[in-house]
Amino acid sequence: MQTYTSTQWLNQVLNAYSPITLKEMDSVALLNRIDTKFVFSMGRLYSLLAALRPLYRVLSVQGQRLNHYRTLYFDTPAFDLYRLHVNGRADRFKVRSREYVDSQLSFLEVKHKTRKDRTIKDRISTPAPLDDLTPESEQWLDSVLPFDSRSLQPKVWNTFTRVTLVSNTGCERVTLDTNLVFSNAFNEIRLDGIVIAEVKLDSRSTRSPFLTRMQDERIHPQGFSKYVIGASLLYDHLKKNALKSKLILLNRMTQGF
Repeated sequence: MQTYTSTQWLNQVLNAYSPITLKEMDSVALLNRIDTKFVFSMGRLYSLLAALRPLYRVLSVQGQRLNHYRTLYFDTPAFDLYRLHVNGRADRFKVRSREYVDSQLSFLEVKHKTRKDRTIKDRISTPAPLDDLTPESEQWLDSVLPFDSRSLQPKVWNTFTRVTLVSNTGCERVTLDTNLVFSNAFNEIRLDGIVIAEVKLDSRSTRSPFLTRMQDERIHPQGFSKYVIGASLLYDHLKKNALKSKLILLNRMTQGF
């Protein structure tokens, strides 16, 4: 009997979707939106994708519907950005170099979570993915960060595979991230069998087939920061009491429960 890997199964399901190009997707800007995240096991993804097929298109980049991302997160020697997040500070930042592998594009990005619970993302393109900050990148970072960027160091590498669905109405995008790997110079952690889903919904829209499906499946929203989870798994000395329940859940999912 023929067996299939998770990637082969995903490709088989996604090939039944109508494609949308990056240019078409970017033509509909979701400037005022509501973002919601979910975490669930890979085993629930296949039936979910099959059920949503008539209602969404899938992003296709260079003919690929499973797109690959490579990210390097920066933090201070004392992990101040990590600590602000786990301590629940509303005014916090993430700094990362992200490579969109299939598009052959690279950006230096800053995400700012404001006191009003709004996420603002600034970015500049870079000629290649950064392994460390350059004087040019530090100059740009100093224009958007409230602290000296020279204090930042590479801390966590992250790779993952992403599926992007766009609703037929154009008012919603859904990203589905799998095959998460976190690493530093000393260790590598894989989160196999886990899906991180994020819904980006136009605030004026009143209907989301994906959110309805999540309710039907009794999958509840929960936050998930790739940097924070990756750092907590790679660096034993970091405070992680606030993440305990989430880390237990992730461990159960990777064990197939």
